[in-house]
Amino acid sequence: MTHLLFRDIDIVDGTGGPRTRGDVRVRDGRIAEIAPPGTVDSDARVVAIQPGSVLAPGFIDMHAHSDLYLLTHPDHFPKITQGVTTEVIGQDGLSYAPIDEAALAVVRKQIAGWNGNPGDFDFSWRTVAQYLDRLDEGITPNAAYLVPQGTLRMLVAGSEQRAASAAEVDRMCALLAEGFDQGAVGMSSGLTYTPGMYADTGELAALCAVIASYGGFYAPHTRSYGAGALEAYAEMIGLAKATGCALHLTHATMNFGVNRGRAPEFLAMLAAARADGCDITLDTYPYLPGSTTLSALLPSWAMSGGPDAALARLDDPVERARITDDVDVNGSDGCHGVTVEWETIQISGVGDDALSDAVGRTVAELASERDIAPVEVFFDLLRRDQLATTILQHVGHEENVRAIMADPGHMGGSDGLLVGARPHPRAWGTFPRYLSRYVRELGVLGLEECVHHLTGRPAARLRLAERGLVRSGYAADLVVFDPATIHDTATFEHPQQQARGIQHVLVNGEFALENGTATGVRAGRSLRLDTTKEETR
Repeated sequence: MTHLLFRDIDIVDGTGGPRTRGDVRVRDGRIAEIAPPGTVDSDARVVAIQPGSVLAPGFIDMHAHSDLYLLTHPDHFPKITQGVTTEVIGQDGLSYAPIDEAALAVVRKQIAGWNGNPGDFDFSWRTVAQYLDRLDEGITPNAAYLVPQGTLRMLVAGSEQRAASAAEVDRMCALLAEGFDQGAVGMSSGLTYTPGMYADTGELAALCAVIASYGGFYAPHTRSYGAGALEAYAEMIGLAKATGCALHLTHATMNFGVNRGRAPEFLAMLAAARADGCDITLDTYPYLPGSTTLSALLPSWAMSGGPDAALARLDDPVERARITDDVDVNGSDGCHGVTVEWETIQISGVGDDALSDAVGRTVAELASERDIAPVEVFFDLLRRDQLATTILQHVGHEENVRAIMADPGHMGGSDGLLVGARPHPRAWGTFPRYLSRYVRELGVLGLEECVHHLTGRPAARLRLAERGLVRSGYAADLVVFDPATIHDTATFEHPQQQARGIQHVLVNGEFALENGTATGVRAGRSLRLDTTKEETR
């Protein structure tokens, strides 16, 4: 295997401590030696380093939607060029394992806007272990998997809006335990997405008890980030207190007009819970708009029964009128309890190329051009695109973003969707943006502190064995970047742009990016929870 020497370089080791300078030798996929500068005498190849660069652990994306992209685009250019060496997938309660034939057909259609829905792709796995084995056939970054609670519910209770029986809850718990036994690191929920949102607190508590027994963590997309956001966070904290389950609040934010400036209330809630013994962390992306599917704005009752049932309702005038009342008057639970502000809903991708003229436009703009109500554009796109349309929601607040990223449990997560013509730029720019805008330009975080947020801290949450730090004996997941020039170039108008200032990225000791150019080497693998030691290898 590759034998390399990084000579006389600044080391930001991922602990949050001050940088040091030294020689770092990499051999057989691991950091073999760290020594004072100029003291390593080795026959290793000396890596060319641009002046001013630092060596850091590879970044860990705590919220990725690359479940299929890792397989359909295994070189994974958007993430490798950001310095990401590990991704956490299976997010928001919907993914592809465990699965059966019937549930797979629904999931593929329901989250086509997240992952695409390639017709000629081999979906032959059925278990978590089989899915992780498929990843191990050749991916560029490493990947850790969360069992998706919504998919569990779909497997056991279908997609209907109803309470699960005691026997069904027991079956979901058994499937979750199997997922942990096969290497999953935790469980996710999407509690504004069907069918996961139909679970009540008691059902979630039963699942959280299983998570606690395995030493994993729960990563919920809560029931609201708008009206009732604090109450939604309180429900999750209550689950952590009641079950002893570690809690990781994914893409934690306070959005929409009702939450402007309210991040301190949320952070005070977290501080109180931690003082009471709760293990709570969170991740955020460093942008204001969010991103999801257009169909997510539908009220939950309209998605009961799955995508085909939802599409049938869109053809029923009575049901359309009821949906209109919810999205325009009452506030849809799919839109976090607020009425949809159509001028904030920008189309970012479509499944049907015939609809590509809508990409980049807001629903309000499209409605004005056609001289129809915005909700009619909403219905038209949902029907014609078979629910595959993705959107940006311009509903965030800068003061909330800055306050939350300073929380002591904060980590970075892109929440990036990699499909569509104009996806959210966070898919290409999250990690460089942290280091340029929020470190170098605004000073919200110090460099060493921010690297800790993006490396050592998430590695500890994931219980990664010997990853996340520049330390002798650790896996050589490493990034070399220039703190003075690192910069995200992805914009909302042109989101698929490679970041600047990142020179080298190593995954398991092999170059994935060398001198800013992707190598095509696929040294990544699945990182599986070792349930005998409660750590991930």
